[in-house]
Amino acid sequence: MLFNSIQFAIFLPVVFVLYWFLTKKNLRWQNILLLVSSYYFYACWDYRFLFLLMFSTLLDYFTGLKMQDASDRKGKRFWFWLSVIVNLGFLGVFKYYNFFADSFAEMMSQFGMNIDP
Repeated sequence: MLFNSIQFAIFLPVVFVLYWFLTKKNLRWQNILLLVSSYYFYACWDYRFLFLLMFSTLLDYFTGLKMQDASDRKGKRFWFWLSVIVNLGFLGVFKYYNFFADSFAEMMSQFGMNIDP
């Protein structure tokens, strides 16, 4: 589903009405609705990466809980940086891997080595 599609033109008002009028301004239900709606929206684009998005969401949620439970600043920093590093790792692998692999292979071909990334 794209932002300029007719499906999104139907999806957005439905979520908006559910958010404001059917959840009765209950913050917990509003957050659950937005989470499920976001997953659905993402799955309409490409369902194969939905589990990666769910894993990232759960990781951030549980690291947030661990940060809250940590008694000292060092413990909070550990959980914070764990979440940041894992999420940046996902970004690096799924968005930039092909760019760096192709650039490395092209650089090595300048030295006479043919590498198939």
